[in-house]
Amino acid sequence: MSGRGHDTTTAFGPILTANGTLFRLWAPGAEAIELELSTGARLPMAPRAGGWFEAEAAVGPGALYRFRLKDGTPIPDPASRAQAGDVHGFSIVTDPGAYRWRTAWAGRPWHEAVILEVHAGLCGGFKGVAEKIPAWAALGITAVELMPVAAFPGTRNWGYDGVLPFAPAAIYGTPDELKALIDTAHAYGVMMLLDVVYNHFGPDGNYLGLYAPDFFHPEQATPWGPAVAFDRPEVSRFFLENALMWIEDFRFDGLRLDAVHAILPPQALAALGRDIRARIPADRPVHLLLENEHNDAALLPRPFDAQWNDDIHHCLHVLLTDEREAYYGDFADAPAHRLARCLSEGFAYQGEAAPNLGRPRGTPSAHLPPTAFVAFAQNHDQIGNRAFGERLLALADPDGVRAALALVLLAPQIPMLFMGEEMGVRTPFLFFTDHAEGLADLVREGRRAEFARFSAFADPARRATIPDPNAQATFTTSIPVPPPDADEWQDFVEDMIAARHTHVVPRLEGAASLGALAVSDHAVVARWRMGDGAVLTLAANFGGETCPADLPAALHLIVSSGAVEDFAIPPRATLAFLEGAPA
Repeated sequence: MSGRGHDTTTAFGPILTANGTLFRLWAPGAEAIELELSTGARLPMAPRAGGWFEAEAAVGPGALYRFRLKDGTPIPDPASRAQAGDVHGFSIVTDPGAYRWRTAWAGRPWHEAVILEVHAGLCGGFKGVAEKIPAWAALGITAVELMPVAAFPGTRNWGYDGVLPFAPAAIYGTPDELKALIDTAHAYGVMMLLDVVYNHFGPDGNYLGLYAPDFFHPEQATPWGPAVAFDRPEVSRFFLENALMWIEDFRFDGLRLDAVHAILPPQALAALGRDIRARIPADRPVHLLLENEHNDAALLPRPFDAQWNDDIHHCLHVLLTDEREAYYGDFADAPAHRLARCLSEGFAYQGEAAPNLGRPRGTPSAHLPPTAFVAFAQNHDQIGNRAFGERLLALADPDGVRAALALVLLAPQIPMLFMGEEMGVRTPFLFFTDHAEGLADLVREGRRAEFARFSAFADPARRATIPDPNAQATFTTSIPVPPPDADEWQDFVEDMIAARHTHVVPRLEGAASLGALAVSDHAVVARWRMGDGAVLTLAANFGGETCPADLPAALHLIVSSGAVEDFAIPPRATLAFLEGAPA
């Protein structure tokens, strides 16, 4: 069956029945639809109310099928659960209940999360990720977040060009191999989170406009094309079904929703979150995260648990590199002051005008718990959207990077690392695709044109050196390569995470800020009253000189990323103190 007992009058995707499989397609813009099996058989699909078409065939799991429009155009099932290779080809009937789970898993609470963001393709697919789980668990990672795995065109992609949201990309493995990965992670006590893209479809392989133009609002533009019509019940149901499939059929512990500021109308996002929550048992920990350029605190901590806090990253990046172009310009005037506000209140901008944007940004967030924010010094966007994909260690002093890592891993916000960061990788993470000829040229030239506004790329000859996203070498160059000092970095990260699990995590529930301030142009001191009454103090200095500061007595020091000095923060170091902890 469908795996969730859905009403078959509204469910998307094939449904196993006593007589075979019921195939359904929402195609309000089509006059007629045929079901085509890989055997060559074609069955007319009966029109139903509301723009639906359906047909039942005496086939089961493993059967290959697709649909044909009246003009003969073949299309995959937009709710395909698996593809026989490319997104343009046949879809595969699957049995969502066939996998036999090995691990009894009750989930983990959100405040225990230490996240590692991972690209499955760079790890060798789902099996390759599974092989790395034991080492990540030993490091102290408690959650692995996969970049999008939904089927995309070609053999390599970041995942944000996906066009079949229900089908794991065949190049990464089968649906059951993805379930086996999740099973393995749960056996090691590691949560699995998935990045999902509900704000747009990729440009290659998206056939919806041919038979369901009502899926979009052409009059509402987003950076990726017409807005998805979330105000249509069928469209909002499509994405609700998708979210529930990942959570229930695959047992993901949570979802990270990409670029939700492009989901229109805005109230549709909160409705989706509430609808997901309504379908999840109250005693099952499932975590919903956002990427939201609008920094809307009203969505937190329910129906969504947390938001990626780009503001923290931007402050740290400016402090470490002194880069000031594009959005970094909004943080260049007083990065330490803005970082202090992030640590104490969440967002750096809470309704004030952001100069780079030329308009107000954000909403008041000081009332939110620290765990409503995901903090990071690097992620796929902030590395990969650079022209040459440089990681921080290629741009900044290693001691400064260690100080940033210590701050991220010890602050009460939920910490996240990007794959390779845990072992000090210097190899780049580049933007890569595998588009067909024509689109590949547009993507390459379009990407290079984006950098024309940066002073370093004003010269067209310089822009021409930006790696071609479609080149195989761009992908292989992005595979993390452990450096000679990988063990040293892993030991450092393991120590920081161990300190978090020992001193911070047990006290996180009920933690609240006691304020933070910039004690110099490059240093901050932040304090929190933890849930058990203890006071956690973090002092971070990203400058090259010692910074005097009013710090707790050294005997309370629990972690230092640099040499300890009395009443001062060493250069490029983070100190952590815990006072008043119960015996």
